[in-house]
Amino acid sequence: MTNNREFTVKKILSMLENQPVENGIPLGVSNRHIHLTRESMEILFGKGYELTKAKDLGQPGQYAAKETVCIAGKKGSFSNVRVLGPVRRQNQIEISRTDAFSLGVNPPVRLSGDLSGAADICVIGPKGMMVMKESVIVAKPHIHMSPADALYFHVNDGDAVSVEIPGEKSYTMHGVVIRVTEQSALEFHIDTDEANAAGTPANAAVWLIK
Repeated sequence: MTNNREFTVKKILSMLENQPVENGIPLGVSNRHIHLTRESMEILFGKGYELTKAKDLGQPGQYAAKETVCIAGKKGSFSNVRVLGPVRRQNQIEISRTDAFSLGVNPPVRLSGDLSGAADICVIGPKGMMVMKESVIVAKPHIHMSPADALYFHVNDGDAVSVEIPGEKSYTMHGVVIRVTEQSALEFHIDTDEANAAGTPANAAVWLIK
């Protein structure tokens, strides 16, 4: 009789057959964007408003919407900040450190979902505006993985690893966090500052440094 552990390992190994790991880890570069709660979306866009999908993103079920907002800090503002869907349980705005200087805010570096000490900012939509408290972060570099990917790369959820960022001025990034869920697709996320520092080419891929 096959025990549960053997079944799980066999299932994960079979999943690996469909994983494109021989081509490395796809690199996704995130520009500034915002995630909204249902309540905030209705304040900004109107009661009963629904987002319109523009394109799917690398993570299953996530998409860039056609809708945009303006965000404003003490020193400046950015218009056309993309809303990402679907709606979430908490508002979250992800910007680069350069964006933060331009806006006049000082957000902490955090993983998505961790808003402890996050900065406040004013958000303006076509139907209303609001001050979002503790909502702005600079996203910590991370790699999304399925359990099969984690097995292949010999890592666990929450591990910190090092990755070489490719480009004309390539460099090694330390402290990249592994995020493992059943719903994740293999993808390494950094922001525009981090990609621009290396001159990273489009459609780049990376490997963990052993």
